[in-house]
Amino acid sequence: MKKVVIGLSGGVDSSVAAYLLKEQGYEVIGLFMKNWHDESVLISEECPWLEDSNDALIVAEKLGIPFQTVDLSVEYKERIVDYMFREYEMGRTPNPDVLCNREIKFDVFLKIALELGADFVATGHYCRKGTIVNADGTETYQLLAGKDGNKDQSYFLCQLSQEQLSRTLFPIGELTKPEVRKIASRMNLITADKKDSQGLCFIGKVRLPEFLQQQLKPKTGKIVEVPESVEQYKRILPAFDSKIEELAFYAKKPNYNPEDGKVVGEHQGAHYFTKGQRKGLHVGGTKEPLFVIETDVEENIIYTGQGKSHPGLYRRTLFVNEEEIHWVRPDLKLKADESLAVMARIRYRQELQKATLYKIDNGLYVDFEVAQSAITEGQFVAWYLNDELLGSGVIS
Repeated sequence: MKKVVIGLSGGVDSSVAAYLLKEQGYEVIGLFMKNWHDESVLISEECPWLEDSNDALIVAEKLGIPFQTVDLSVEYKERIVDYMFREYEMGRTPNPDVLCNREIKFDVFLKIALELGADFVATGHYCRKGTIVNADGTETYQLLAGKDGNKDQSYFLCQLSQEQLSRTLFPIGELTKPEVRKIASRMNLITADKKDSQGLCFIGKVRLPEFLQQQLKPKTGKIVEVPESVEQYKRILPAFDSKIEELAFYAKKPNYNPEDGKVVGEHQGAHYFTKGQRKGLHVGGTKEPLFVIETDVEENIIYTGQGKSHPGLYRRTLFVNEEEIHWVRPDLKLKADESLAVMARIRYRQELQKATLYKIDNGLYVDFEVAQSAITEGQFVAWYLNDELLGSGVIS
């Protein structure tokens, strides 16, 4: 009998995943990951991990599977939280959920599972795994979108490797969320009606601004509103000698100066803000709401524009540095001067967008057919062919 260690989070998805594995004849062990107990950085007055851990234990008892809690808080602080603070300090916006999967669930957690003698780890993610048998008998693994288009979580797993996929199972990937809840209700699982968690990966209820303020000190700076006319002036197109020159032009971040607009307010630190953000500016009196179009952490200035259609919010092309390109399918990796038409997204739940990848020596351009709103440094772009996620990279 094959042994599977499942990450039981105390939510409905992992609960049903554990039940399905048991039904399929696996020997299942439930593990709850405790990722936080650093009192110096307070995340919440409540203690959600304790409640989640208790729910996970009750589910394990109901299913008749062994259960234990593993404390990964040291690794989580080093690999996720410290990384987040560094990124925000540099004016980038990291994605902790993608990192948590790469660094914690499918690395530290996977190693613990293998030490317990597991053949696989399993999670309650809405995605699927495909297997291609090659001519020489070896296997190549595919990361496929979940059947529930509304809940597909393949984006969060965009940094997984072939090695990690070879050891992973996604039991609920073929199901929709309502089907998962129905199974949980039928089995009388305590998590059947539990709301989905909205906090940081496996930490729980957390408001990011307050969290950041505990490490990144407030620093008063100016909010500058940039009129659309400045944007149009900055977008006068030069003549391009090559496609790559054109891509480099479109991928370039706009270089704003305070003289490009007028000061409309003050903020408590440019590193607390991200592109496309509307809340937290506290500036009134404009015809349309202000959106952040750029942050300058060195000069501590936030540049804003009025309305969702302000051209400063949009860019057609982004760039990924060579060392931050990751191929889930290394056999399909592009070589220099090669290109590939794909579908891509720059954030979770975004509809897939038509794009073309262009590989050059020091990185990769992702050129969208339609300009994208709030392309943000530090976030991940993921690219697909049909429903298969081929690779991803950190936007630079």
